[in-house]
Amino acid sequence: MYDSIYIIVGLHTDQEVNRYRGGNFPIMNLHERTLSVLSCKFVSEVVIGAPYTIDKNLISHFNVDMVVHGSTEVLPNELGEDPYTVPKDLKKFEIKLSGSEMNTGNIISRIIANRQRFEDRNHAKEIKEKAAYEAEMKRQAEQTETQ
Repeated sequence: MYDSIYIIVGLHTDQEVNRYRGGNFPIMNLHERTLSVLSCKFVSEVVIGAPYTIDKNLISHFNVDMVVHGSTEVLPNELGEDPYTVPKDLKKFEIKLSGSEMNTGNIISRIIANRQRFEDRNHAKEIKEKAAYEAEMKRQAEQTETQ
């Protein structure tokens, strides 16, 4: 389809991701995400602090042939609009599925579930320890009374 492939990855700032995705996002800070993306051999360039909404100026500046997004939900921009309207209108937008169900939402859900299991387990242990302690105190009190 294309003579040569030059892949540019745009990374939003931490504040931008936090605003659109919520308080638990991003999992990795911008520096960590940049290093992670740069380690991918298919990535040619990284745009740090890429705008959330892709406009004609960005497409022209980087000579973009195609804008690609993964399977995560596309949230509206600050104006309540689709941030990919321009590339969609230009027929330069595709959604690519990775074939994996793993995403940051799933990772956060797993972390929260594991923490809840940990807290529940420790609470059950605390109840048992408290009951054992109270039983021992009662036994010692009864033993003192009989002496």
